[in-house]
Amino acid sequence: MRPLSRYLLLCAVATFAGIPASQANSPAELQVRIGYLAYVPETGPLLSNVIPEPEDAGRRGAELAIGDSNSTGRFLKHAYGLDVAERDDGASLLVAANELHKQGVRLFVVNAPAATLRQLSQALPDSLLFNAGSADDRLRQSECLSNVLHTLPSRAMLADALAQFLAVRKWTRWLLISGPTEDDAAYAAALKRAARRFGHKIVAEKAWSFDNDQRRSAQAEMPLFTQTAEYDVVLVADERGDFGEYLPYQTWYPRPVAGTQGLTPTGWHKTVETYGAAQLQKRFEAHAQRWMNDRDFAAWIAVRSIASAVSKLRQSDAAAIRELALSDQLPLDGFKGRKLSFRSWNGQLRQPIPLVQPRALVSNSPQDGFLHPSSELDSLGYDQPEVSCDLAGSRT
Repeated sequence: MRPLSRYLLLCAVATFAGIPASQANSPAELQVRIGYLAYVPETGPLLSNVIPEPEDAGRRGAELAIGDSNSTGRFLKHAYGLDVAERDDGASLLVAANELHKQGVRLFVVNAPAATLRQLSQALPDSLLFNAGSADDRLRQSECLSNVLHTLPSRAMLADALAQFLAVRKWTRWLLISGPTEDDAAYAAALKRAARRFGHKIVAEKAWSFDNDQRRSAQAEMPLFTQTAEYDVVLVADERGDFGEYLPYQTWYPRPVAGTQGLTPTGWHKTVETYGAAQLQKRFEAHAQRWMNDRDFAAWIAVRSIASAVSKLRQSDAAAIRELALSDQLPLDGFKGRKLSFRSWNGQLRQPIPLVQPRALVSNSPQDGFLHPSSELDSLGYDQPEVSCDLAGSRT
């Protein structure tokens, strides 16, 4: 594009945005640096490893959001930069975070387990951290961190979203199968809580303790393993993906499978395409050469939350952004059909939860008919009376 044409285009966009044309192409006055911190532990030997998970999950979403923020930020004379630190252990990530802090970075997007997130929160008390990697319920219920907001849905939100859909379908009798890891136990606990909350009955619970590859033996072993009292649906808690992929079509009764495999609740999926999501998907795929997943979306909306707050405040102070986010004055557009916002009591981002199978969107929760005094989105996950912490200090 020739210089004159580019200038006229900038003036037109600036005029539409209500910004003086003389400022449209001027240098940025506010530089906003955001740190992206990632540590994803080794998951161990996987028995269901045909399709690997992307190693750059999360970072690619943050990168796209930086580009999106700069596209609009230039008219406000705001410029955004991403400082990436990806390490193979939590201790090294802590060192990298401290180094960025010494350089003046006070805003961070974190893709790391709960234990590492706690260490980072303690080490960076004057910073604001956005949790885009841990679904740990304790971080939202009893062990809230004062300088952490959560853009990744909690396990409780995922389980509640699924339980609402199963209640609508009247699939109320569950067979619950959980794996051997701590994460599997945590996901199973969230499912049990959701069952109590929405009137389901767990007719049997089984623990997966085998270490053989089900690719060759599922047809023989799974029907016998799932033989028990009659159930409407099989709920599976297998976050690592060792056995859950081999449950569909192999159960004793011809029943659907849901949970970490089968019908899956998730923060984001390729099949989400309404409310402008298709455009976000296309831009992400052009940037990353793959599909956007829940970690990517959590990192993307974290950066966009920062940019929205900076645009409103005209500053990048971490404490001011935190205060604004925990108020009701920062509605966010996440391409999910509703304005998103952070819960004042635990810093969790309110958001609808897609329920998907591998190549189709099945439904979105909250389901119709599940009401709430203030927001139907608060029917997913820990509501204020269930939480012992209060980040905004609004309890009376």
